[in-house]
Amino acid sequence: MRTTARAAIAVLATSAVLALSACSTPESDAADSTDAPSDAAAAGDDTGSWPRTVEHEAGTAEIPEQPLTIVSTSITLTGTLLAIDAPVTASAATSVSPLTDDAGFFTQWADVAAERGVEVLYPDLELDLEAIELAEPDLIIGSTIGADTTLEAYDQLNEIAPTIMLDYGSHSWQDLAATLGEATGLEEEADAVVETYDAWVAEQADLLELPEQPVTALAYNGADGGRVFSDVSAQADVLTALGFTYVAAPEELASEVRSDTSAVTQENLPAALDGVQTIFVAAGGDQDAAAVLEDPLLANQAAVAAGRVLPLGPTSFRIDYYSATDMVEVLVAEYGS
Repeated sequence: MRTTARAAIAVLATSAVLALSACSTPESDAADSTDAPSDAAAAGDDTGSWPRTVEHEAGTAEIPEQPLTIVSTSITLTGTLLAIDAPVTASAATSVSPLTDDAGFFTQWADVAAERGVEVLYPDLELDLEAIELAEPDLIIGSTIGADTTLEAYDQLNEIAPTIMLDYGSHSWQDLAATLGEATGLEEEADAVVETYDAWVAEQADLLELPEQPVTALAYNGADGGRVFSDVSAQADVLTALGFTYVAAPEELASEVRSDTSAVTQENLPAALDGVQTIFVAAGGDQDAAAVLEDPLLANQAAVAAGRVLPLGPTSFRIDYYSATDMVEVLVAEYGS
C-alpha cells in the first residue's frame, strides 16, 4: 500500500512538472533543447541562471553551473535528493541494521537508489575524503547534525567541490527540498513533489479520527531513557500537518538538547511526558511500543496507563519524502475512519 501511495504522488508530481513546462515561453523552450544529462535537469534550467549563490548553515556556496554529479555525505539528506530527482551518484551509508538494506542505505529509499545507480560513497558513516575526491563531484551535500554530520570537515569538503551543509533536525523535508532544489536547479521538481505531497496529506488528514491530545514522539532506549522529538522536528511536522497537537519535552528535564531531539534519562522521562495523552514511538515496531507500555517508571503516565502508545515504524527515524509517506500511512491505518 505504501508503494502505491508513493507511486501515486510521484505520478501527480511528474504531471505537475510537465504542466509547468508546458507554460514555458518559446525562448525557454529553445534553451531546453541544448544537451542535458536528464529531463529533470533540463526542466530545472528554466528556473534560474548560473552561477548562483546558496546560503546554508555553514556559510555560502558558490555554484558555477548546474550540478551533474552530486555526492551526499548525509544519508538522511539523500532521500530528499532522490525525491527531487537530483543527479546524486553516491551517498554515505550507515551500518547495516533493520533500518537499512544490505548496502547500509535506508530502506524507505534504497530501492530508488538502486534503480538510479547510486553507489556507496563510504560505509558506516566513516568520512572518507579520498573517496569523495575520487567521485569527482561538482556539488557535495552534508549535514550539520546527527551521526552523519560532516561539519568538522566542511573546509576540506569545500576544497573538493562547492559544499552545502543543512540542519535536517529543525527543518521539514519540504524546506530541505526547496533549498536543494535551488542548489541543483530543480526548483520545479522540488515544488511539484512538495505540493503534491502536501495535498495528499491534507486529504489523509480528513480521514482521521484523532486520539486524545496532545501527543509526542520519541525514540525509546529502555534503561537509557529516550530521545523526545522537538516541536520543530520533521516528525512533529508530519504530525501537526495531520492535525495532531504536538508537545515537546521541557528542556530543563533534558540531559542534552539538539534541534531535533532532547535526550531524557529514564528517571526524568515520566516528568518529560507529563500531560501527554498519546505517545508515538519513532524508529520502532510493536516490540518497542510494548517496551514503553511495560516500563514500570511510566506506569502512571496518562498515555501509557490508557494504552495509547503507537509505533511509527522503523523508517520514521529519519524523515524524508519516502519515510514521511510511510509515517502518514501508519497513522491513517490506525486512526482512519
